[in-house]
Amino acid sequence: MRLSHEQFRELAWKHGMAATHQRKIIFEAVVASPGHYSPEQIYAAVKRRVPSVSLATIYNNLRLFVENGLLREVTPHASTLRVDGNLNSHHHLVCTRCKSVQDITCDFVDFKRLARHAPGGFDLTEPLIEYLASVSVVVQKTQRQLHPSEKRNHA
Repeated sequence: MRLSHEQFRELAWKHGMAATHQRKIIFEAVVASPGHYSPEQIYAAVKRRVPSVSLATIYNNLRLFVENGLLREVTPHASTLRVDGNLNSHHHLVCTRCKSVQDITCDFVDFKRLARHAPGGFDLTEPLIEYLASVSVVVQKTQRQLHPSEKRNHA
C-alpha cells in the first residue's frame, strides 16, 4: 500500500508522530503486503528506496509505530522482533521450529466469557490467541517468509 505524503502525514499526526520521509517508507514496507516481517527484512526493502537508512533507524521507527498503535508487535515466541500491519482482530499460528507466523481469522473465542474468567487485576483488551505448531519440513523449505521485495529476487 502506497500512501501519499498527505495521507501518511495525517496518520502520523493522528498518532502523535512527526511524518518524515523515512518513516513513510518504513511504514509502507511493512503494510505493502500481509506478513510478519523482521526489522532485517524491512531494512532490506527500505534500503533500495533510501540507501542511507540504517538498521537502527528501522528498529527505532518500528518500536515507535508499535508504541503509537500504527503496527502491532507479533508474538514473543518468534526468534526476533516481528511486526504486523494488520490491526484487525485476528490470531496467529506460530511454528515452533522455524518461527514463521501465519494469520488465522476466525471468531471461535467467546471474548466476554473469557473476560469473566480472567484472573483478578486483568482487564482483557483484545482477543489474540497464538497457537504453537510445527510446520512440515517441505513447507518450511518452500514457504520461508520473505518480504515481497525479497521474493522477487528469489524467483
